[in-house]
Amino acid sequence: MLIFTPKITNRIKYTFQLVFSTVYNINHSLTDDIDFFKSYNFEKLNYSNKQIDDEFYLRPHGLLDEKGISDQDLNISKWNKLPIFFQVKNCILPFDIFSASFFLVSRYEEYLPHIKDRFGRFTAKESFAFKNNFLEIPLINLWLKEFQKIIELKFPKIIFPKKKFTYQSTIDIDNAYFFLEKGVVRTAASFIRSALQLDKESILERRDVLLGKLSDPYDTYDYQLKLNEKYNIDVVYFFLLADYGLNDKNCLTQSRKFQLLIKHLSDYAKTGIHPSYSSNDNIDKLLIEKKRLEDITKKEVKFSRQHFLKLEIPKTYRNLIELSISDDYTMGYASYFGFRASICTPFYFYDLEEELLTKLKIHPFSIMDATFKYYLKLNPHETLEKIKLIIDEVKNVDGHFISLWHNETWSNYKEWEGWMHLYEQMLIHIKK
Repeated sequence: MLIFTPKITNRIKYTFQLVFSTVYNINHSLTDDIDFFKSYNFEKLNYSNKQIDDEFYLRPHGLLDEKGISDQDLNISKWNKLPIFFQVKNCILPFDIFSASFFLVSRYEEYLPHIKDRFGRFTAKESFAFKNNFLEIPLINLWLKEFQKIIELKFPKIIFPKKKFTYQSTIDIDNAYFFLEKGVVRTAASFIRSALQLDKESILERRDVLLGKLSDPYDTYDYQLKLNEKYNIDVVYFFLLADYGLNDKNCLTQSRKFQLLIKHLSDYAKTGIHPSYSSNDNIDKLLIEKKRLEDITKKEVKFSRQHFLKLEIPKTYRNLIELSISDDYTMGYASYFGFRASICTPFYFYDLEEELLTKLKIHPFSIMDATFKYYLKLNPHETLEKIKLIIDEVKNVDGHFISLWHNETWSNYKEWEGWMHLYEQMLIHIKK
């Protein structure tokens, strides 16, 4: 499809690539030559402020011609039962689908002043999607599903490649073991704390695990591998390899047992770095942590997900790009489930401050185990019902569903008692 626009901006390049290449997977080209556009005798679309003849015409709102970041006056209305904004008149679509998609997927609102949580994160409740009740649906995919029907009616010769629902499991290893590999000082401190609390059970349990009489409750890896093999699941593991800190409390990075675990899991799954909480403000720390994983796996590290989901756009992504990370999996909320960028298709990061298309691929996840337990205070049965709804939304648009789990969720230990089988129940629904 040939697309005419009076000025080909980076925003226009990026957004039409998102729609036609990333989601639709069909060929398109842009032109600002109106004479060439008029003489073109095949499928074409006019994206400008003035209709030329009787061509397929979509009126722009103007966001893609702008530079810089400013408050946007957004008013919600409905189209085909879907919420829309950036409304336009006298057009086959009642809104600028390209500007609206760009606004959501670029995370435009996260560049604007906003209230952060205690960890310095943009929160779900601050988002335009949450405030307007569409966080739980992949709105961009739904818009484009309806838009595809219009294109097919206008241009019957255009063949849209068939898509299918896909799934990827991602597992964060924030704390590989509950008792083991914590070092002499931390282990001794834990014994003392349990003694002061008169917690004899914890003292005995920690002793037996350290002596090898009991397995560590967070050592659920064989069970994970069996489940993922049984259901033929594509998995990525993210490892926290930080120095000890207030919000970074995994095993000792020099622990041989921990390193052997990483090597073992990397034989069965993709691996990525889980950049520490403190590395978000220190790229030198991020480089050290990335190199630690590369030294252990003997593989170049290309995948990442921020610990605590501490994502500060664009700074966090710029740091990853500088260290040659190609794929990031942080795009989601800790406090609520759903679609932070309103899309369930991996997409490339656009740097709004620099007005720059980048090669960093963003893989948005839509559910996390800890969200349901710690933030929403749901039980496993209630959680499963919410997860099923999200899976069905992604299936409806033949999208890509990504879940985020932690190794302790399978432990059936302490606060995670009763959660052990939730993951497999989710997989069963995925495979239906």
